Amino acid sequence: MGGTKDEESGNRLGAYLRARRELVTPEQAGLPPGGTRRVPGLRREEVALLAGISPDYYLRLERGRDRNPSSQVLESLARVLRLDEVERTYLLGLTAARPRAARPRRPERVPARVHELLAHLTIPAFVEGRAFDVLASNPMAVALSPRLRPGENRLRSLLLDPEERAFQRDWEKATAGIVAALRTTVGDDTDNPRFVELVGELALSSRRFRTLWARHDVRTLEGDTVTVDHPTVGELRLHRDKLPVGGVLLVLYYPDKDSDSDEKLRLLASLSATRTPRAAEAGSADAESAGPTP
Repeated sequence: MGGTKDEESGNRLGAYLRARRELVTPEQAGLPPGGTRRVPGLRREEVALLAGISPDYYLRLERGRDRNPSSQVLESLARVLRLDEVERTYLLGLTAARPRAARPRRPERVPARVHELLAHLTIPAFVEGRAFDVLASNPMAVALSPRLRPGENRLRSLLLDPEERAFQRDWEKATAGIVAALRTTVGDDTDNPRFVELVGELALSSRRFRTLWARHDVRTLEGDTVTVDHPTVGELRLHRDKLPVGGVLLVLYYPDKDSDSDEKLRLLASLSATRTPRAAEAGSADAESAGPTP
């Protein structure tokens, strides 16, 4: 999937272990820094020592010669590699001991009731698929950002669109979070055509994506507060929530009540209401379309 050789050969556990140990410093692991180090982070033998396993066994894990370690070994490695709960869960899911369930290849579609919900919401709202494809959106979402039109992809926009980079006050944080979330979403569904297409495209076109993908960060994108620079109304501080509805995610952006951002968002709503009926109808027709096949 446009990743390391280990990933391409199916050795996802080894690729993840290697990426994570390179991010842990000797000081973080309680080891003396000492001498010149040829590799970033921890050496293999240091990870093995701290995890209480033999260096030879750890080498077999990284090279994919043993893909079914015990949960005790994985828990020890998670501790040494300083993994948080999301990362630990991801590590435990990489072993051959957890058989992969077959997934149907069905287009992601937005239920009619969700379209109705979007039409009634007065705050920016859109529907997102597993690969961060925008499947539907309301006029306020498009007024907030034209990159929230149906057919756009949030990951591609963040990484490749200069206007989106200017829009995001903390672009580094936004890109790191969404790439880590994609890694979590992909999980063991590595042959999903939509994921293969997206990862391959971004690996070729974005240095930032290649750097972040190689880190193997995993994260869930849930509630957060973001600051954006809107070209018309200026700075907006908005809360973001993602709610599962009908097999897809409803994404909402909203300000604190009676805040400066609340006032600016009402101004934006007033400005967007002046769109011509023909433009509004076109936007509605776009929202009815089905999303890409995952």
